Amino acid sequence: MKKKRLLCALMAFFLLFVSPAAVWAEPEAESGGKISVSAPSVILMEASTGTIIYENNADQILHPASITKIMTLILIYDALAEGKIQKDDVVRVSEYAASMGGSQVFLEEGEEQTVDTMIKCISVASANDACVAMAEFVWGSETAFVEKMNERAAGLGMANTSFVNCCGLDIDGHMTTARDVALMSRELITKYPDIFNYTSIWMENITHVTARGSSEFGLANTNKLMKQYTYATGLKTGSTGLAKYCVSATARKDGVDLIAVVMAAPDYKVRFKDAITLLEYGFSTCRLYQDTEGVELPELLVTGGVEENLPLKIGGQFSYLSTTGEDFSGIEKQLELPENISAPIEEGQVVGTLRYQMGGKEIGSVDILAGKGIEEAGFLDYLKKVAANWLL
Repeated sequence: MKKKRLLCALMAFFLLFVSPAAVWAEPEAESGGKISVSAPSVILMEASTGTIIYENNADQILHPASITKIMTLILIYDALAEGKIQKDDVVRVSEYAASMGGSQVFLEEGEEQTVDTMIKCISVASANDACVAMAEFVWGSETAFVEKMNERAAGLGMANTSFVNCCGLDIDGHMTTARDVALMSRELITKYPDIFNYTSIWMENITHVTARGSSEFGLANTNKLMKQYTYATGLKTGSTGLAKYCVSATARKDGVDLIAVVMAAPDYKVRFKDAITLLEYGFSTCRLYQDTEGVELPELLVTGGVEENLPLKIGGQFSYLSTTGEDFSGIEKQLELPENISAPIEEGQVVGTLRYQMGGKEIGSVDILAGKGIEEAGFLDYLKKVAANWLL
């Protein structure tokens, strides 16, 4: 165990102090706007709209290595959102979880750590042992957890993904694509932005408490973009013999969130260099319009209901990504509502549309929703209305 801890410390030292000059180079672009990257499969996505800004062989099916853990984190956050688990819950490490090879934080059988600490171990140190321990904690076994991973992937439209484990160790059939990685990365950072509180950690200690006593263990972020690229926010690195070097790199600048996925790069230098090239290209070409004001919404007349007026609400913030420098001042909004609506009405029911146009062309829309539910009026309700009117 002492030899393992020494090896881990040496790895952390390498990650932190390897010469940045050997890794980072200025982004390059070929004539005609084509991006010069070395990895065989890449994609660049804007997070709020899901717009693909650039791609090259993005549907090539490849081994994902530890970027698999993006989906593992999604399921953990799903369980937190559903109240199935809490961050201060205590997770007991099984013999199987402790036996995981590859990147790990050397959890021991019977050791206990909080969910919060486990998320740190996964997000910062890419710990395989913490992944399996959390999989067992959330769904009882890694097998059951992986089934949920594949269900979640299908729900996100990840058509070329098949998960076999929860941590990304090389195994037959465990495959994905750059496009699918971008989809799950978008889901994680837009639905659960709390993840940035973990991916932004550069170094932090955790405490192992075992039968032999208490000891400190240092976590070092595997994503060197967090230290070297000003706008980096996350997200996950990965490398194995079959996957080579991968990264899903997230960054934010001027309110724009980008996701750059690099798959099967030949070495870690190329992985990060290509990610920066993609991100810099995105930030140099993208402008994001977000409607923070909306429109003033009237109440809608209700027929046949226990109430006569329905309050309305906008079903989300509208975003539009431009890569051609359009003038956003020319954006116009058009509210489309019926004259009235019949009860019964469910809260959140779509009752209209707010359309956005620029230069005479529609660039998108958002739904207008019922702000409350209204039941259909019965005989007694009508009788009460007649009596009320008579008394007036």
